[in-house]
Amino acid sequence: MYAIVEIAGHQFKVEKDQKVFVNRLATEEGKKVSFDNVLLVADGDNVTVGAPAIGGAQVSAKVLKHLKGDKVIVFKKKRRKGYRVKNGHRQALSEIVIESIVASGAKPAKKAEKAAPKKETKKAEPKVEAKAAAPKAEKAAPKKAATKKATGKADDLKKIEGIGPKIASTLVEAGISTFAELAKTDAAKISEIIAGVRGNHVTDTWPAQAKLAADGKWDELKKWQDELDGGKA
Repeated sequence: MYAIVEIAGHQFKVEKDQKVFVNRLATEEGKKVSFDNVLLVADGDNVTVGAPAIGGAQVSAKVLKHLKGDKVIVFKKKRRKGYRVKNGHRQALSEIVIESIVASGAKPAKKAEKAAPKKETKKAEPKVEAKAAAPKAEKAAPKKAATKKATGKADDLKKIEGIGPKIASTLVEAGISTFAELAKTDAAKISEIIAGVRGNHVTDTWPAQAKLAADGKWDELKKWQDELDGGKA
């Protein structure tokens, strides 16, 4: 006899005395747990299919232990952007053993697969204090902008579609280190500056891209760059 049951968001084909690894349950180790979202029960040639679940059917199990699965490496990369992120993940699991399968007449099971209740969070500060703090934040913003302008910090020109590390360094050597400076430079002039860099570079859209970056219109720039191919429309 076997059943197909949903446990913690996943469907499993289980039999009596079978050990199964499922997503972490809120039930403590050694405690029993029941699942009533049974989709199918088969006993020899007698097969019962739910619509979607079988009323009165239930799978009972015992939680043996809580553990973590094998490490999975998650790697993200964006081409021509110098963006690389590597993370590891280990899924929280619970090992259970199936003790019984009931085809009908079982009492409704408690929702053991639900996560434990969240801890109460502190109440938000009174609105009066929030309003008083807001003007300070608004006043601080212009100071940050002024500091950046005064220091003349260079922008990351590689954020322009078609510009790589070599071209970016060549532009900086020529005195073009910010998006605003690049936006004011003619495309033909840019081609002359990077003439010594190997490759076929199309600079037609670079000033316009730099203008959007200088104005902080990143969403509009990203949407446009998705339609470009190496800086060429």
